[in-house]
Amino acid sequence: MSTQTTLKRTLGSFRLWGIAVGLVISGEYFGWSYGWSQAGTLGFLIVALLIAAMYCAFIFSFTELTTAIPHAGGPFAYAYRAFGPTGGFIAGFATLIEFVFAPPAIAMAIGAYLNVQFPSLDAKWVACGAYLIFMTLNILGVGIAATFELIVTLLAIFELLVFMGVVAPGFSWGNFTANGWAGAESFSSLALPGMFAAIPFAIWFFLAIEGASMAAEEAKDPKRTIPRALGGGILTLTVLAVGVMIFAGGVGDWRTLSNINDPLPQAMKVVVGNSSGWLHMLVWLGLFGLVASFHGIIMGYSRQIYSLARAGYLPASLANLNRKTRTPHLAILAGGVVGIAAIFSDSLVTISGMPLTACIVTMSVFGAIVMYITSMAALFKLRRSEPELERPFKAPLFPYAPAFALGMAVLCLVAMVWYNTLLALIFALMMLGGYMWFRKTAHARERAEMDPQLRALS
Repeated sequence: MSTQTTLKRTLGSFRLWGIAVGLVISGEYFGWSYGWSQAGTLGFLIVALLIAAMYCAFIFSFTELTTAIPHAGGPFAYAYRAFGPTGGFIAGFATLIEFVFAPPAIAMAIGAYLNVQFPSLDAKWVACGAYLIFMTLNILGVGIAATFELIVTLLAIFELLVFMGVVAPGFSWGNFTANGWAGAESFSSLALPGMFAAIPFAIWFFLAIEGASMAAEEAKDPKRTIPRALGGGILTLTVLAVGVMIFAGGVGDWRTLSNINDPLPQAMKVVVGNSSGWLHMLVWLGLFGLVASFHGIIMGYSRQIYSLARAGYLPASLANLNRKTRTPHLAILAGGVVGIAAIFSDSLVTISGMPLTACIVTMSVFGAIVMYITSMAALFKLRRSEPELERPFKAPLFPYAPAFALGMAVLCLVAMVWYNTLLALIFALMMLGGYMWFRKTAHARERAEMDPQLRALS
C-alpha cells in the first residue's frame, strides 16, 4: 500500500467520452420504465424531454467548472472553492450518495437480465459477483478500466440501435399513445401529479454523466478533452433515450413494461417471440450497457471517496493509492461494502410501496439534484468572486442556460420531496448524519495537505 495522493494522467477524449456515456447508458436499459407507471407514455415523454433540456443546459455549464478546476472531487471541489468547507460538504456528500446508491440498483438489474437467460441463477449472487469482478478491474488501473469502459459502451450503443431496428416492424404509434396520459387517453390536469412523480425516472436516463468530471485529474489535457467528452456524451445519450423509450412503448401494451427491471427484452419478446436469436443477443449484449454504467460508477464513487478523504472529510486511509496501479483501492472497496449490503436487503426493504430498486434509484437522484443545485450556484458565485480564474471553456448562453438548469433542478427537488416524502426524510437524515461527522472531524481537515485547487485566487 502507498500513501501517494497523485493520480495518473492517461485518458484522452475518446476514452473520456466512453466514461461519460458508459456511466449513464444503463439508464437506457432499465429504471426509466417505472416512470410510465406514474405518468403514462406521453406524460413521461414530455417529462423526459424537459429533463433532457435541463441536462444539456447543465452539462454545458458544468463543463466550465470542470475545465477551470480539474479536480477528482468534481462538484465537491467547485462548491468548496465557491462556498468554503460547508459548501464542499453539501456537494461532496450529496454526490457520494448519488454514486454509492446507483451501483446496487444496476447490479440487481444485471442479475435480472441474466435471470432471463438462466432462470435458476440467484439474481442477488450475480449482483454480488458483479461487484467483486468490477471492483477488481477498477483496482488494476485506470487505463485498463477506461479502455474496458469504452469497449463495453460501444457494444451497448450498438445493441440499443439493434433493439430499435428489430422492434421497428412491430412499432405502432397507436400502441405508444394508448392511455398515454397517466392512464387517460387525453391530457388533463389529472395527469400532472403522475408527471411530477415520474421526474426521478426521467433523470435516471442521464444520471451520473457528470461523473466524468471526476476523471479530470486522470485526463491528459483536461481543458480540451473534457468539453469534447461531456458535450458529445450528453448529445449521444439524449438521442438514445428518446429512441429507446418510443420504440419500446410502441410494440404492445406498454403497461406490462412499466414496473420491471428488464423492459427491453420483454418488449422484444412481443415482436420476435421467446426463442428468437435476436432476444438472446439482446440479453447478452444488453448486459454490456449495465456493465458499462456499473463499472463506470464504481470508478466515479471511488474518486469521490478518495477526494473527500484526501481533504479530511472521510478517514484519511481511504485516500491511499495502490503502490503499483495508483488507484484508490480502499475507496473502491468501501463503496462496494455499502452496495453489497443494499443488494442483500432487497427482499427485506419496501418503502412507500416501491420495490427497493425504485427506492435506490430515487435516493440516488436526490443526491444528484442537490449536487446539480450546488454546482450551478457555484458557477454563478465563482463568476463573481473569481473573475480572473482561467476558464478554457465558458458556459454558452450564460447566464440563461445555467439559470434554466438551476431552476429546473430546484423544481425537480421540490417535486421529488412532495411525491417521495419518506425517502426525502431518509435522504435528509443521511445528510444530517454526514454533517455531524463533518463538524466532529474539523481536526482532520486541518491536518490534511492543502490542495491548491480548493483555494480561491488571492
